[in-house]
Amino acid sequence: MTGAGKDNRAAAGRAWLALENGLVLEGRSIGADGEASGDLVFNTAMTGYQEILTDPSYAGQGVVMTYPLIGNYGVADEDMESSRCWAEAFVIKELASRHSNHRANESLDDWLRRRGVVAIDGVDTRRVTKAIREHGSLRFVLSTADSNAESLIAKAKAATSTDGRDLASKVTCAEQTTWDAAYDNSFPDEVGAWEGERLKVVAYDFGAKRNILRSLVHFGFDVTVVPATTPAAEVLTLDPDGVFFSNGPGDPSACTYAVEAARELIGKKPIFGICLGHQILSLAMGAKTRKMAFGHHGANHPVRDETTGRVEITSQNHSYVVDHEALPEELVPTHWNLNDMSLAGMRHRELPVFSVQYHPEAAPGPGDSAHLFARFREMVLEQRTPA
Repeated sequence: MTGAGKDNRAAAGRAWLALENGLVLEGRSIGADGEASGDLVFNTAMTGYQEILTDPSYAGQGVVMTYPLIGNYGVADEDMESSRCWAEAFVIKELASRHSNHRANESLDDWLRRRGVVAIDGVDTRRVTKAIREHGSLRFVLSTADSNAESLIAKAKAATSTDGRDLASKVTCAEQTTWDAAYDNSFPDEVGAWEGERLKVVAYDFGAKRNILRSLVHFGFDVTVVPATTPAAEVLTLDPDGVFFSNGPGDPSACTYAVEAARELIGKKPIFGICLGHQILSLAMGAKTRKMAFGHHGANHPVRDETTGRVEITSQNHSYVVDHEALPEELVPTHWNLNDMSLAGMRHRELPVFSVQYHPEAAPGPGDSAHLFARFREMVLEQRTPA
């Protein structure tokens, strides 16, 4: 059903959420039956729940939405950031009783069930969020089958966290492919599509969101997407004008193959990185990363761009960060998260390499950070060898 949806919450069963610190909450099952576990993070965005759920960067993590009412505009096929839901589980305060939007294909709860996502509403998400803020990252289990508190807490304590896990190789594409789709008509395009010469870029898929690839196309790139484990030598045989390192899930220090590839490509091709790509590039140039207490997950993070002096409203999704106190001399900080003054971007002093920790393709501003794709294009053109 499109447009206004029916109210089917009354048929929901029960579900139980447990955290490793001993907190157990009961609520309504609004997704698939079953059990899910991993690290639990909270997201402060008011909208964008479908993009969040389908972002591969959430692999290994369950998501708590801090905004209390979720699902009011349903689910639209064109808002998928990948072909499936990657979040391990979904926790909300209240599911909207009806969805209403001319773009909607179905309700959120129908979509969750059809996609096999274990989800819960009717729980105190402020209490859950406070627990994560006070204790740091917490493992969880969400179950529609197990109601025993002791059993649930034991399962939460035994859940696998993202620490030391290479998840990028689990979510990446299976083979090299091309991407030629630009923005959908409904996307808030603040800058017209590039109409001049097109440049070739190879995009490493560590869990790339579709709108990142659309943005590259929009700004004049012909995009070849390669799997996360692709060696640098193979990329160089494609002779791209530039290389892009995408977002993705897991611990960046576990992606040793990607760090090695980055190390071999730096200085040979202009490079732009986002999120996990930013962390991988930083590691390749001698920086260090660390896990944050509860990470940055939301669409309202202020970031100051030291290049322009402007403050941008950004979308962020990361549990690891580059340690600015251990930044090598050749790397220059370019962006700072104004909430906690953590590093949000860097560039190499001499080589054509720059990266950001946030998502310029996500349009929370809506177009505050789209210029970074144009900046990448300008850098590529500056570095091209005359024919």
